[in-house]
Amino acid sequence: MSIGTRILIVDDDEGIRTLVASFLEKHGFRTDAAADPSQMRIRLAADRYDLIVLDVMMPGEDGLSALRKLQSQGGPPVIMLSAVGADIDRIVGLEIGAEDYMAKPCNPRELLARIRTVLRRRAAFGDPPPSQPVQQNVLAFAGWRADLDARVLTDPQGDLVLLSDGEFRLLRAFVEHPRRVLSRDQLLDYARGADSEHYDRAIDVQISRLRRKLAAGDAATELIRTVRSEGYMFLPMVQRPA
Repeated sequence: MSIGTRILIVDDDEGIRTLVASFLEKHGFRTDAAADPSQMRIRLAADRYDLIVLDVMMPGEDGLSALRKLQSQGGPPVIMLSAVGADIDRIVGLEIGAEDYMAKPCNPRELLARIRTVLRRRAAFGDPPPSQPVQQNVLAFAGWRADLDARVLTDPQGDLVLLSDGEFRLLRAFVEHPRRVLSRDQLLDYARGADSEHYDRAIDVQISRLRRKLAAGDAATELIRTVRSEGYMFLPMVQRPA
């Protein structure tokens, strides 16, 4: 998987940039580095990256602000690094849209494992191989349309709704298993893969974000119901539009 895979490392500490880049390159990844979000955006404008390793604590614009802008533009998946390892900071990063969050200093081997996990999840929901015919894979519910192959969600008015990678994978889990109670562990398996670490709180955060975006279409319609002590249920009927 790593052959030709491009990683952008964004950190104001040159030593960390060099260490992480050197380690990842030894394992077959292609890396570039940026000292701050401004340099990151210059890199992103010039090249395509498969994943960003993004530091939180940087002078000027911090990593969380940079992540918000990336999510609004549909950027690549992000793993956050932070010297502040408190749960609340991890939750904020995940809530904004990070795929994973690690406290610094981190073990490079663990970072490598997290990167591979995120890339496997992304590849599992990527485009079909060129040798296979492309088939429309669209599901409709309560006036919404989710194109699972193009990873596009449109609201009942036909407007595009931007979802992070994690939010879209969670939505896909719901629309492919509607009107069933899904536990947090099941949602992790469906949306992130069986090799994911089980962060119950992370699923709750993702569902809260997804609910807010779905409520924008019709706040009076409940689409995701919390089933106490059991999990969550996606309420609307799901069908393939004619």
